Amino acid sequence: MREIPPARLCLMLGHEAEAAARFYTSTFPDSHMGAIARAPSDNPSTKAGAVLTVEFTVLGLPCLGVNGGDHFTHGEAFSFQIATDTQDETDRYWDAIVRNGGTESMCGWCRDRWGVSWQITPRVLTEAMAAGGAAAARVFDAMLTMKKIDIATIEAAREG
Repeated sequence: MREIPPARLCLMLGHEAEAAARFYTSTFPDSHMGAIARAPSDNPSTKAGAVLTVEFTVLGLPCLGVNGGDHFTHGEAFSFQIATDTQDETDRYWDAIVRNGGTESMCGWCRDRWGVSWQITPRVLTEAMAAGGAAAARVFDAMLTMKKIDIATIEAAREG
């Protein structure tokens, strides 16, 4: 018998749960596909035999993608926050999401083509904000001008 994790994220992904899961698992490390379940009968979101749910893991976080139809939408109240160490890593994740039908937002946020929000957040930004004080204020002000986070600009703001 397959083990079901005690907790996982459940994402309604329109009619493209499998495509979204394959994109996520091919984009981020420590990610993999799991079981795919098919609808046992027709229902409001899928026809019998169509993919109903997809189990997958993103960066070690267990998830369940559901083909729940078009009446469920995502908002920025929920997002995946991805910590990055370098500008190359930041660029790679940002570009993968945005260039695959996603959209840019502000302050390191973007949205993928399925409507799921992502924060691509360099650790240097998080560390500077946690330190507080004048440096954090400068970093925060610099971040407010950005879409994708530029680490060199954040580091310059931190130094003053």
